[in-house]
Amino acid sequence: MNRTTLPSLLSGILFGAGLALGGMTDPARVRGFLDLFGAWDPTLAFVMGGAVIVMAVAWRMVARMRQPWLAEAFHLPTRADLTPRLIGGAALFGVGWGIAGLCPGPGIAALVVEPMSAAVFVAAMLVGMAAVRLVEGTPA
Repeated sequence: MNRTTLPSLLSGILFGAGLALGGMTDPARVRGFLDLFGAWDPTLAFVMGGAVIVMAVAWRMVARMRQPWLAEAFHLPTRADLTPRLIGGAALFGVGWGIAGLCPGPGIAALVVEPMSAAVFVAAMLVGMAAVRLVEGTPA
């Protein structure tokens, strides 16, 4: 086990617990957020707002650090351009999220809360990821 395995596992558990605590493993809650003209549920906005605050603090900390705590160097994005592939992928992700009410993180966390319904989503997600790799010819 290397020095990043345990912190990664703990981070994943914390993330999943936060999703479950915030109700983000419930597809109805996510669809309720997207239903602007019906029974709108603002919960997701508060969860996203909390995430934005945490990331704003983290980015400020990273800017002052010479080196990350658990790696040799930072691996930060170097490109800022929008490509058709990125826009298309984001649109497809958003449509899938709106239909299913889940995205990858909450989908995996939902395996603990509602394993049967989440398993269908996670299986479809994995098939889609494998299909993209097959089409593009990139290794798994």
